[in-house]
Amino acid sequence: MSGTHIGVPSVLAHELPRPVPLDEVARCPVGDVFRRLGDRWSLLLLSLLGTRPHRYNELHRSVEGISQRMLTRTLRSLESDGLVRRQVHPTVPPSVEYSLTPLGGTLLEPLSALADWAVLHAGEMDEARARHTG
Repeated sequence: MSGTHIGVPSVLAHELPRPVPLDEVARCPVGDVFRRLGDRWSLLLLSLLGTRPHRYNELHRSVEGISQRMLTRTLRSLESDGLVRRQVHPTVPPSVEYSLTPLGGTLLEPLSALADWAVLHAGEMDEARARHTG
């Protein structure tokens, strides 16, 4: 909620130019986050790491259908965004553990709100899709 627009969702607090310029869409931090988290695996990995740190192989076993290549790419991307921390432990062989960074931890509450909304309204959306396609 915006401080100057009490009761107005922050997404509606600022008027968008018409038409919305493509370069503005590309620079939008909100769109950037949704594109980043909207892939197939990121939300799932963030949810798993939100419970506790995981070793690489444990994550791989925990997510059915994810290839090692895709797990590595997704974890590297989340790490480069500052959401996940990779820690190598000096063991033989070396073990790697992944955890959420403090920044990644701050994402859990808004993700939970979106997940709660999705669960609450999934039936309505399914019905709307059925009406639209049927």
